[in-house]
Amino acid sequence: MESAERRRQLWSLLGDLPPRDWPVRAEKVFEEQREGYVLEKLILDLNGIEPVPAWFCRALAEKAPLVIYNHAHGGGYRIGKDEAIRPRDCLQQPPYGEALARLGLHTLCIDHWVFGERAGRTESSVFKEMLWKGQVLWGMMVFDTIRATDYAISRPDVDPARIASLGMSMGSTMAWWHAALDERVKVCVDICCLTDFQALIEAGGLDGHGIYYYVPSLLKHFDTAGINALIAPRAHLSLAGLRDPLTPVNGLDRVDAALQKVYADAGVPENWKLLRFDVGHQETPEMRAAALKWLQDKL
Repeated sequence: MESAERRRQLWSLLGDLPPRDWPVRAEKVFEEQREGYVLEKLILDLNGIEPVPAWFCRALAEKAPLVIYNHAHGGGYRIGKDEAIRPRDCLQQPPYGEALARLGLHTLCIDHWVFGERAGRTESSVFKEMLWKGQVLWGMMVFDTIRATDYAISRPDVDPARIASLGMSMGSTMAWWHAALDERVKVCVDICCLTDFQALIEAGGLDGHGIYYYVPSLLKHFDTAGINALIAPRAHLSLAGLRDPLTPVNGLDRVDAALQKVYADAGVPENWKLLRFDVGHQETPEMRAAALKWLQDKL
């Protein structure tokens, strides 16, 4: 099956989504000068259901590449988009908004459903209500990410040909789903969550993820490698911890072997790389350095 058809099939599993052509709108609430970048607070209308607060970290350049930064879960429901601009235990410093601005890259980070300024109702209650309505929480999150990309490329200060998706943990999973479904994403960097679904089942690790993670009927049609194959031939770096219970090592082996073949067959074996570190579910200084270098080299 061609990649375009597989992409449509993956999209179809994400439930009843808002109209793809919903007119995206943005309101700038304020902006402030920070060291090396300008921070914009935005309220985005991406879905016609509820407003989506966001941070845009504007590098000091007239037109620059953009990184969609996808925040983690970790039970930090009140953190959300603030992860892009404030310290978080699982990540190195400085926050990615500042680190990327130093490289001349803009960063956009939204609050996902039930996180940040969209927190209040529990993840479980939102998942259950959406399920009754034919919606899928993960699908609605992915939808917002793609519509945020629509907004980003409409800005005159963003180079629409140079878009990356990056994240840690839940944000890692979002990065590879985003890149798989949206061909405008030219570079993907996922940190500590390239999880092979079958290996997670075998390891008894399903409760390590929140309920947001589970898409009905997904395993009838896709495994993790199958989703990630849709990113090829675009550049994809994965950073994993060998002691991370969310990424069983035998699962990493399966995905790596499959994607090495996919990228070799595409004639660009150098565009796929999986780096493993003797660490748990956290970003190390070496991971941070590798992520920034990949973005510099590929974006």
